Amino acid sequence: ISYSLQILFPQDGGGIFRTDSNSGEIHLMGDLDFEDVKLYRLQVDATDKGTPPLSGHCKLLVEVLDVND
Repeated sequence: ISYSLQILFPQDGGGIFRTDSNSGEIHLMGDLDFEDVKLYRLQVDATDKGTPPLSGHCKLLVEVLDVND
């Protein structure tokens, strides 16, 4: 199975998250700031290597909490 990640919201949030295409693990690549973005909507796609390939997806919501105030 091969995994991919799409940032649905915000549209300019492309460099924040990364996924391992083999394991599907999602990694944070930078800091999240509550004042900038409070919620990220991601879509994880999984595709197998069959003939024909089958795929599925799920949505992931990441809510950023303001813990420093």
